[in-house]
Amino acid sequence: MLTIAEQIAQELNVNAVQINAAITLLDDGATVPFIARYRKEVTQGLDDNHLRHLAQRLSYLRELNDRRKVILTSI
Repeated sequence: MLTIAEQIAQELNVNAVQINAAITLLDDGATVPFIARYRKEVTQGLDDNHLRHLAQRLSYLRELNDRRKVILTSI
């Protein structure tokens, strides 16, 4: 089973290292425009479109995993 970062990396056709770096920045409170403009070196050049898609998918996949855990617990 793929991790969330690996799944998003495959969808965007980029390296998982780039995705992990972006996830860390997002989790630390950085916004997509801030990351796209000032943290390109950290994400190894991910652009606005990649970052917006990443942020949306990250939120969706995390919520899905949380729901999956609740359902498995209740069974």
